[in-house]
Amino acid sequence: MRVNRILLSVPLVVVAMVIQVSVLARLHLPGAVPDLLLLTVLGLAMVYGHVAGALIGFGAGLLADLAPPADHAAGRYALVLCVIGYLAGLAKPENGRLKSATGPMAVVVAAALGSTLLYAGVGALVGDTAARHVGLPSLLFTAALYDLLLAPFIVPGVMALARRADNDPLAETNAAKSADISSGWLSSGTGLKIGGQRGGLRMKTARARVARAGRIKGVKRL
Repeated sequence: MRVNRILLSVPLVVVAMVIQVSVLARLHLPGAVPDLLLLTVLGLAMVYGHVAGALIGFGAGLLADLAPPADHAAGRYALVLCVIGYLAGLAKPENGRLKSATGPMAVVVAAALGSTLLYAGVGALVGDTAARHVGLPSLLFTAALYDLLLAPFIVPGVMALARRADNDPLAETNAAKSADISSGWLSSGTGLKIGGQRGGLRMKTARARVARAGRIKGVKRL
């Protein structure tokens, strides 16, 4: 990943984690908890692509696994967000611009349902049956509902910040300057030299012709 992407992703993930733990988790809403961390990963993945989305998702999930309120095995949510970040990155628009909000909203709903199912499935493998006692259908419905209601306030802002950090005008200017310098250096080191050699050959050929014409005239005079 690029340095500017890391410098943006880390603060966003940390802030999302703090808000989720200190505010959203204490609202005691029925069913699931609004997943601000998931929405942040989705916004970054839909701009940076599947590889960066998987890396960001793994780091964000690992942070959630190690946060003090966590009561599950470490690495469980890291696996979930890694997979979700990778799949969300595959939905990245070709030009990086969204034509409508339908696509991102569909990604949010699919990610909310998929992360809940995957989290419950991994928990079942390690012996965690909390999802059965709470009720998986209600968890799926509330997770999709809360994330869908929260997404318009989070995902577009995260994507706008990611696009701005990824398209650094200073870096593009420096790259253009270096390209101009390199092209100028190549032209001065090769093209002009070759042109000088060609000019020298032309001058030598012209002098030879003049000398040859003078010799012919001299012969005629003799």
